Amino acid sequence: MTRTAIVTGSGRGIGRGIALRLAKDGLDVVVCDINAENAKKVSEEIEALGRKSLVIVGDVSNEKDVYAMVDQVVEKFGKLDVMVANAGICHIKWATELTTAEWDQAFAVNCRGAFLCDTAAAKQMIKQKGGKIINCSSIAGHDGFSLLSAYSATKFAIRGFTQALAKELGRYGITVNAYCPGIVGTDMWDLIDEKMGPYLKLGKGEVLKEYTKLITMGRVETPDDVASFVSYLASSDSNYMTGQTIMIDGGIVMN
Repeated sequence: MTRTAIVTGSGRGIGRGIALRLAKDGLDVVVCDINAENAKKVSEEIEALGRKSLVIVGDVSNEKDVYAMVDQVVEKFGKLDVMVANAGICHIKWATELTTAEWDQAFAVNCRGAFLCDTAAAKQMIKQKGGKIINCSSIAGHDGFSLLSAYSATKFAIRGFTQALAKELGRYGITVNAYCPGIVGTDMWDLIDEKMGPYLKLGKGEVLKEYTKLITMGRVETPDDVASFVSYLASSDSNYMTGQTIMIDGGIVMN
């Protein structure tokens, strides 16, 4: 029977890469994004690969949206096998400049979003006696980054939540793991490059160039690099791995 996955924040960037890779792996994929136009395009790409898809426009920090999404997926596909809580945002500022609203927004999307998606999926997966929950952390969840204090804090939190949830759900045959991307060539890193530049007295493109020097593999990461690892986490090959938060960053942070 064909497996079904939800990938949040999959209208572009890493999420899109993951959604397309899982479709290539033979899964039907639900594209969840706050941008309807982007989500529709990715869904069409999935269907062009011969898989079924569903577009869900919603806010992962909204409890009603998340639970309605899971209900809709189960109604259409009969089950939910993989939840990839990928959606996230970041604010690029000194911590002393961050507003309370910006701090709260980062935690709402990055942490409450993962909590809601994971627990809504878990309740369904417990009924099914199995499933894969996969969270998005970051290199900034292992080593806090200057000018990314709120983002770093949320990604550290994801590590702890992933471990705790894995311990709770293992008895049901559900694994919970997280992936930690590094410097990925996406719109988010374009934003980081643009916003960090003035703080570091660097021009456009120079922030990315400087950070790329940290990468052992010597090149900027692609969404496909991340998606290849998420493919493993979503597969039966990772059935004995749980509670882990793994670096997939080309060798920036080594543990």
